[in-house]
Amino acid sequence: MKPKKNAKADLQKKSNLFLSLGLIVALLASLLLIEWKTYDKKEFTKEQVFMDAPEEEVIPITEQLNTPPPKPPVIPEGIDVVKDDPDLKEDEIETTEISLEDIVEPEEIVEHKPEEKVATIPFTLIEDVPIFPGCEALNDNALRKSCMSEKITDYVNKKFNKDLGSELGLSGINRITVLFQIDTKGNITNIQARAPHPKLEEEAINLIKALPKMEPGKQRGKPVIVSYALPIIFQVQD
Repeated sequence: MKPKKNAKADLQKKSNLFLSLGLIVALLASLLLIEWKTYDKKEFTKEQVFMDAPEEEVIPITEQLNTPPPKPPVIPEGIDVVKDDPDLKEDEIETTEISLEDIVEPEEIVEHKPEEKVATIPFTLIEDVPIFPGCEALNDNALRKSCMSEKITDYVNKKFNKDLGSELGLSGINRITVLFQIDTKGNITNIQARAPHPKLEEEAINLIKALPKMEPGKQRGKPVIVSYALPIIFQVQD
């Protein structure tokens, strides 16, 4: 006996359709699970902002002051009329007009020119070295420098009191550093000395003061102040 089957009730014909629908539903469910976002409740509570209640502004109560009206002016009962005194002399008012004699001609006006600050150039960098007496015949600037240094060294060796060291109780090699300037007129100025003893400093300063006047040094054709450093070294014989 064969089982009775209804051809319309056969579900195998729609198995492919059911499979496709199942796959679509499974894909949609997995997509929703991937895109689903969750937030930590603790972190969310930390980001909350709590606002305090606004403070009530206290408006002061102003009171109107009842100021009394000003008093009326006092009017005198009678007015005394003072007659003119013929003997009274009035002060003379001098005229403020300027006479032509007080006008200054333009030629008499002297313009004030600010004094230019003179530059100070070291001896080693000066373009035109100061000319020491006896070095005038030299035209080369380097030769004039050498001539000036030799003249000053010879002068110090001849004039310096070499017995001063032993008189002061010094011994060995002693060094004196002297700094001075040659101004724009060729004079020796601003002498400074440093030595182991004040007497040595005084001797060096007096020695440099006696240097002869020179022709001033020039930088770019203009007279300038030239600074010069002179070391003096001597040995005290024991």
